[in-house]
Amino acid sequence: MIYIVTQNEEECLLPEDNDIRFQDEVDFVLVATKPANGMDKNEADRKAYLRNLREKGFRINKKEDEHNLFFGIQAREEIFDKYMQHLKISERRNNDTEHRTVSKSIRIRITNFILWKTRYSPNDVNEDDPYVRNSLRKLLKDGTFKAVFPLHERCCCRGRKVPGSEDQCRLCKEGIWEKERKLRLEWAEWKCLFKKQPIDEIREYFGERIALYFAWLGWYTTMLVPAAVFGALVFLYGLVYFGSNQVSKEICNATTVIMCPLCDQRCQYWRLNETCFYAKVTQLFDQEITVGFAMLMAIWATVFLELWKRARARAVCSWDLCHWDEDEEELALGLIYNPDASPKEYCHSYKRTTIVMLLACVLITVIIGIALGIVICRVVAAVMFTKSSSEFLSDHASTVAVMVGAVLHFFTILIMTKVNRSVAKKLCDLERPRTLLARENNFSVKMFTFQFFTMFSSIIYIAFFLGRINGHPSNYVRIARQWRLEECHPSGCMTDLFIQMAVVMVLKQMLNSCVQYAVPSLKHQWKRYRKKIPKDDEDAIKNHWIKNYNLNSVDSFSLFNEFLEMAIQYGFTTIFVAAFPLAPLLALVNNLFEIRLDAKKMLVLQRRPIPRKAKDIGIWVRLLEAVGVLAVIGNGLVISITSDFIPRLVYKYGYGPCAGGRSFNNNCLTGYVNNSLSVFYVMNFDNRTLLKDNGSESLGFQVTYCRYRDYRTAGDYEYTIQFWHIFAARLAFLVLFENVVVCIKYLAAWFIPDVSASVRNLDLTKKYERLKKELKLPSKEFPDYSIHNAWRNRSTVV
Repeated sequence: MIYIVTQNEEECLLPEDNDIRFQDEVDFVLVATKPANGMDKNEADRKAYLRNLREKGFRINKKEDEHNLFFGIQAREEIFDKYMQHLKISERRNNDTEHRTVSKSIRIRITNFILWKTRYSPNDVNEDDPYVRNSLRKLLKDGTFKAVFPLHERCCCRGRKVPGSEDQCRLCKEGIWEKERKLRLEWAEWKCLFKKQPIDEIREYFGERIALYFAWLGWYTTMLVPAAVFGALVFLYGLVYFGSNQVSKEICNATTVIMCPLCDQRCQYWRLNETCFYAKVTQLFDQEITVGFAMLMAIWATVFLELWKRARARAVCSWDLCHWDEDEEELALGLIYNPDASPKEYCHSYKRTTIVMLLACVLITVIIGIALGIVICRVVAAVMFTKSSSEFLSDHASTVAVMVGAVLHFFTILIMTKVNRSVAKKLCDLERPRTLLARENNFSVKMFTFQFFTMFSSIIYIAFFLGRINGHPSNYVRIARQWRLEECHPSGCMTDLFIQMAVVMVLKQMLNSCVQYAVPSLKHQWKRYRKKIPKDDEDAIKNHWIKNYNLNSVDSFSLFNEFLEMAIQYGFTTIFVAAFPLAPLLALVNNLFEIRLDAKKMLVLQRRPIPRKAKDIGIWVRLLEAVGVLAVIGNGLVISITSDFIPRLVYKYGYGPCAGGRSFNNNCLTGYVNNSLSVFYVMNFDNRTLLKDNGSESLGFQVTYCRYRDYRTAGDYEYTIQFWHIFAARLAFLVLFENVVVCIKYLAAWFIPDVSASVRNLDLTKKYERLKKELKLPSKEFPDYSIHNAWRNRSTVV
């Protein structure tokens, strides 16, 4: 037995480990801190671990720099023989030549599995538990190793040698370097912003899972084009009629309409026409055409997912993964590592599931409580700023309070994101999922749910509660019986919702994309400055290892972060799109840059991720389908509750000049603003209302009554019959809208099959050819079922 991790390890390496071809073809690199003064308390554990790796058929080469020890790990070809045989059987392939060579991504995946399974102590018998005491995880935690990672591809001859010559390196001979160069030149460059992504090359370099993420992101971006066009048309329609809307014109001309004060102390009466521009902006989005756009976007969400399923099936079929099974893959890897290993069985605990659900509900309640706390802080801040001795703060108390609330919401998101991640991991540990993929799926569902409430809580409050639970003058709903809740503008709350959506989409999405690239880039530059990455010298291989080590680390959650960001954006694009029709356009622009930023980050700034096999994007499809259902509910509620679309219809056909089928020469909404405002006599103000003046100074006359947005009688301030008519109309529209859209969604899902007929025919043809070969039937040509014809005619089959 050869022990290789000693103080003079070069003397203990096998001669073949010093072969330059091996050094340039390592699968993994392990990094450890170079012991000071020859003393290393973790040396024994490192020796035992590396010794066990060599016993399993790995070759190890050691290099070092001023501060670190680097161990290059390469698996011998014999390790992959059983796996390739399993691959041939499980994927039902016909062509044996495809299995004579092992791709780099497969080598990395199998090597990674064995590295994490290998123990450094014979006392550990629980090999199925990834958190066992004597695993690589423990060695990384206690500092025995600092990092473990596969290498990005590197070309020794830099593509300068004559193709096929003796001097040409292996990467150039096998075309691997050309694929890596193609990714850099045709994928991770800004000039490729509008070019199709090389998905097959991404798959060969990063594995199927990352390739499917970029395929999904590219498909999502493509499908955003029609949505962005329709959203832009809705916006342009509003601009065309920006100043000619009847409601906004009445507000702009309402010089004699005196509104009630917006706060209890030091506020004053104000004229309705002072908010002319605000009213015009509200009517920019709150219009009849928005209803059709909201319905279209709810249907778009279903069509997008159904077409993606077809695109996914086409890609998976071309990769020969139609019959691949994750459980079979896991069992095969386990048998390759240990032929006597038993499968880890499924288990379900109702007790654990109940506890996890209760704890998740507790965190969701806390998130909602924090959102309500921000509302309270905003109300209290408005009162404090109103009482301020600063004239500027006193006059702009509401605006400054809104800004304070936005800042608090921003910091809440930053803090709660970390809390949500930590809690989601703890809950996953409590569930004890069977496999790594099951753990990632459970984590994704919990983290997405927590982030959804964190991001959307303030938007939900503005959309469905702001200005609807605040009461009326002399009987306002107060927090701790002191502070009034906020009110909507007389033209509605759509502008408040629009502003909140715009802030979230612009600041939290686009700036977040830039930060996700800027932070790894700055970290990389800082490491280069601190550690002074050497230039290519006589030991170019060592320099390549050092450069890869100094890149930013990746883990199993790196791709999750990208999916989570896009899923949250998908929610903004669909759920409240009725209030912000420009959301698809902003998402489209963001995603065009997001694809290239992610490409640059993965190729240039981060270590190479572990290639993972997959035939779909996993749990994210179900999460996106849930978002599609919420889009129907959300848009229906926005139109029926937040928008003034229903009150305008009720007034137009029930109370306005055109009511009862009467003809009217002018607009049928004439008088709508006056009809939507109730009257309050100022003598009925309670003793908590201390106004700045009675109107004599600010308006030039004493105010005896003021107006406020509601449908109440002037004497006893009870709801009018018109309020109940509007309430019934809102409820009827909500039920009708959601049922119609849901039916159309299910019809679209049924009409568009998940797998196209061309892909089904191709898979059927492959099965036919395989069975004919396995049964050793005499060869006979069937032109209608040949693979060539099936694939050639795929565009003509629906």
